[in-house]
Amino acid sequence: MERLVEAVRRGDPDEVRALLDDGADPDTLAEGLPVLCLAVAAYDTPVAEALLQGGADPLRPLPDGSTPLTRAVDGGAHLLTCALATSRIPLSASARADMLARARRWAEAGAEAELRRITGLTGPVERIRVVDDEIGWWCEQLTLGGTTVRDEHGAILTSMEQRYGIRTPFDELVDRALAHPDRGHVVWSDVVFTLGRRLDEETWQWTRDLLNHPDRLHRLLAAEILLFLILGDPLKGGDPFWERGRELVPWAEQEEDPEVLAALLNAMTHDSAPEIEAVGLLHRTHPDPRVRSLVPDTLERSPVRPEGLATVLTLADDADSGVREAACRWLGHYRGSEPEVGDALVALTHDERQEIRICAVSGLAHRDDPRCVEAEHRIGPRDPDQPFDERLMDVWRYQRRQEDAEGS
Repeated sequence: MERLVEAVRRGDPDEVRALLDDGADPDTLAEGLPVLCLAVAAYDTPVAEALLQGGADPLRPLPDGSTPLTRAVDGGAHLLTCALATSRIPLSASARADMLARARRWAEAGAEAELRRITGLTGPVERIRVVDDEIGWWCEQLTLGGTTVRDEHGAILTSMEQRYGIRTPFDELVDRALAHPDRGHVVWSDVVFTLGRRLDEETWQWTRDLLNHPDRLHRLLAAEILLFLILGDPLKGGDPFWERGRELVPWAEQEEDPEVLAALLNAMTHDSAPEIEAVGLLHRTHPDPRVRSLVPDTLERSPVRPEGLATVLTLADDADSGVREAACRWLGHYRGSEPEVGDALVALTHDERQEIRICAVSGLAHRDDPRCVEAEHRIGPRDPDQPFDERLMDVWRYQRRQEDAEGS
């Protein structure tokens, strides 16, 4: 049993699974508490999931009246709470109600205020930013008097309400997101995801109307939700707003905030209406590279308009690498025979960024441009820690096509 405790403390989910498979008790105690509580206190979701799969009880009553699940909620552990709440043991109605009430209390009071209330302390709070490298979102972790919490309670509340079929009012979710005014924060992201799955006309209208708000953060939130609404639900199917991006044209034409404008353009690129291309061309010389990098995706490739192709060729020589990469992707998928397209791709094979060089060489290969063979050598050695890039095979495929053509 000590080996299981040590594996949990080390954060080794593979070892935890192996020990459970060998007969270890998933509710083994460590200092009077089940090892699941160690994983909860460490915010170790993989280890907690391994224990849950092995039969650990997330609702086991603890000496202080809490359970592993309520500890996860109070600690503000979003993904961990979701794992515990959706494990093999169904939650009773009272357990659900308690979980939602706890999450709501923390979310409405604010993590710091509630932390001070439960500790009774008034000293300085230690704060660190915690980033989820796999998903990309972040949260703030607060510690006071030896008690640590994360400010993810709004995400817990939002996710669990969605799971249990509770349709939280639109304005309430907006306020919940804006309590964490950063598009990378877990609460903001979860609100965007939740509203973005409400594929109904009412949500579309409310979100679109939010673009009229004088505050840029409200408009930014709206633009991100609109992107999800346009993309639809890939799991359940259905994309009723796929060609409604054209409705955003008036806002994209007048939006002055570059971050909001970039988000709007990103949403609009999933519509092929001529008005979308006109908006893209309008912003082709925008001072912010985030906006310029979205311009190529607003332009049609087939049929291509001379002004559109000229714009992308200009952007391929942009000072910003993100803009050059966007232009390179567009050119790499363009199948027109204009020689200047191949010349632009050859120039991009000399780019300082390897990602752009790979994209340019791949584009040349897809165009059956023999210059891809010599240009492939400019890609350089690939970082072995990076996943394999299928585009690295495109020159080989080009050569096989040439051999097959000569053989026939």
